[in-house]
Amino acid sequence: MSAERLQKILAAAGVASRRAAERLIAEGRVSVNGAVVQILGTKADPATDDIRVDGRRLKPPAERRYVLLNKPAGVVSTRSDPQGRPTVVQLVGATSEYLFPVGRLDYDSEGLLLLTNDGDLAARLTHPRYGVEKVYHAAVSGRPDDQAISRLERGVILDGRRTAPARVRLVKHFTRQGREEALLEVVLHEGRNRQVRRMCEVVGHPVERLTRVRFGPIGDAKLRPGEWRALTPREVEALQHAASAPASPPRTVPPPGSRRRSRRDSPRRG
Repeated sequence: MSAERLQKILAAAGVASRRAAERLIAEGRVSVNGAVVQILGTKADPATDDIRVDGRRLKPPAERRYVLLNKPAGVVSTRSDPQGRPTVVQLVGATSEYLFPVGRLDYDSEGLLLLTNDGDLAARLTHPRYGVEKVYHAAVSGRPDDQAISRLERGVILDGRRTAPARVRLVKHFTRQGREEALLEVVLHEGRNRQVRRMCEVVGHPVERLTRVRFGPIGDAKLRPGEWRALTPREVEALQHAASAPASPPRTVPPPGSRRRSRRDSPRRG
């Protein structure tokens, strides 16, 4: 085999996603032929070099596994948790194979989560450059009006930076325990921390319950909370296709009441 970037080798071996592998390198936890490596971009040959993580030699690349889990609330999207809370890997029961979650769902959220040992694909699925869609159903307090939905679509300011344009629609509104609520469908192309919850908070409609119903082309309405299954070869191919090329820049949603100017609207010159 020819030399490759160290973080790519770690991801291909199922140690971690490429981003997580970069952190391992930066923390000085990776060595090549006995020398600690902390420079990102360092290359090595997995066929001939002695590559170790935390002193343990890298094993040959494992057979690729792709798992779809319906994460229940009250479970963390990590391999382990210092607080001793249940993890998604424990639900899958795949501790012998280094599966890791693709992106995250926060502790209180539920829905579809991918787990794999394919670091390259995981990196592309979560990188904003590829714009892979994530679809959420958010039960929110109150009934968002057109203005609130338009703000969500155009983007709101979180941590000093505007969120990318999204697609949002009001699915239904209802009354529960004497309180008015609504169900929104939110389609994102990025994955910032607790993004849907924080976006809805900004427009005055806090999330009561959040469920991810689709990740890219993958959905499964029959999978119950806590259940998981292996992806089919066709589903894996669909994921690879979804993350195969950079996405086009998202279309900016115009503010309510505005319209594009046509040639007829434009002032004449001359």
